[in-house]
Amino acid sequence: MINDQKIALVTGGNRGIGFELGKQLAEKGFRVLLGCRDLEKGKAAAFQLTKMNLDAEAVELDLHNPDTLQKAFRFVEKQFGRLDVLINNAGVFRDGNHRLVELPEGVLEGTMNTNFFAPYHMVRAFLPLMEKKNYGRIINVSSGMGQMREFSDSGNGSYKISKLALNGLTQVLASEVSGNIKINAVCPGWVRTDMGGPNAPRSVEVAAKSILWLAEIDEDGPNGGFFRDGEEISW
Repeated sequence: MINDQKIALVTGGNRGIGFELGKQLAEKGFRVLLGCRDLEKGKAAAFQLTKMNLDAEAVELDLHNPDTLQKAFRFVEKQFGRLDVLINNAGVFRDGNHRLVELPEGVLEGTMNTNFFAPYHMVRAFLPLMEKKNYGRIINVSSGMGQMREFSDSGNGSYKISKLALNGLTQVLASEVSGNIKINAVCPGWVRTDMGGPNAPRSVEVAAKSILWLAEIDEDGPNGGFFRDGEEISW
């Protein structure tokens, strides 16, 4: 590994947008760590990238298991001593056709755990590494459904609330960092993935590209913003 090669960690990295994010980052010269709950699936995904001569490996990262987060942090700290880019990509959508007050037991809590608390704990773990180097780019993959204007429409309540909370987290964290560290949220749009379904209009390639420009912004780049396709959007 080249000493000045940048290190990027993507959660939910074994499929969908996460895998494509890893691919495009590696094509840009990053050393990519694919954070995956199932390590074997992660290794299979990383192998696909290494077959393309891209620099990637899998890291076990079950966002509901603090032990795997601590293990992943220790690995990154020992192996690289830095983390330049963190993309909180993993997310769930479990509302179905239920009203918020009629959700099956645990759906709201599980959605919040994955879409809000997991990104918080990822930043809590890795931000100190960035602060030591006075460099970091954190991208929270959010959704336009977390915009307040979307709340007048019924449905998808737990997902909307979780993304609203993630947007708020982005703003608070951004206000607390200094130096050359940038924390932003981005909406990739409706994407053809297991979550988005086959009828979604956007490909994972387009979605990943719409996210990744935030990984390479310079010191004058945005901090604490919410973006779609490179354009700032309202909270």
